[in-house]
Amino acid sequence: MICVLTLTALTLPYSSRAQTTRPQIAEQIAKTYGLDSWDQIQAIRFTWHAEFPGVNVSHSWEWEPKTGKVSYEGKDKDGKPVKASFVLGQTSNEPANIKEELEPAFVNDQYWLLFPLHVYWDSSADVKDMGTQKLPLGQGSATEVVVKYPAEAGGFTPGDTWTLYLGKDNRVVQFVYHRGGPKKPSVVIATWAGYKKAGPLLISTEHRGTADGKPLHLTISGVAVKLTGSDKWMNAQ
Repeated sequence: MICVLTLTALTLPYSSRAQTTRPQIAEQIAKTYGLDSWDQIQAIRFTWHAEFPGVNVSHSWEWEPKTGKVSYEGKDKDGKPVKASFVLGQTSNEPANIKEELEPAFVNDQYWLLFPLHVYWDSSADVKDMGTQKLPLGQGSATEVVVKYPAEAGGFTPGDTWTLYLGKDNRVVQFVYHRGGPKKPSVVIATWAGYKKAGPLLISTEHRGTADGKPLHLTISGVAVKLTGSDKWMNAQ
């Protein structure tokens, strides 16, 4: 089985598209992370790695947002190498491991990678600026933004709530995730650090905190993007 934290909400937009009116704070956050340059992205690759009690797992992905094609490299439950490819949203006729494990795992990992853009993309989510509030981890305060997904929405885990804490530069510094359904973990609290630029995109590569009170360390490594019209990968730095 593929282990995921399933911090996911709705299915992904495969390319940018016209949006209904979004709160100003949602657009501000997304622009900080590269929204205005998203149409330039031809491909993204990254490795998602999570460690918490009893779990040490990595997934390596390559994704073409415009076509929805996803390529995966990892290991099965017996430690044997696994490679697979699929198209997002078109896995109904794929083997069970792709539609039941790999596609949800990719959505999970991609939300960790690009959630600040989803604050703007996911038009069904209710976004509220709660003003300056105390940080959930350590000392200090930041602007609290609550992103709530409707319980009746489609996707993998409807009803989720993501509470973001923004620094003065509109970068997420910490977040709290509350699951809308019964799966575990129910609550994740973590930092957003290790910022790098991959082409025009801003990526947080280091997350430390807790999942249901247990220590969590999650990293995103090997991030690179390929821009439209180029065959060259641009490594995050």
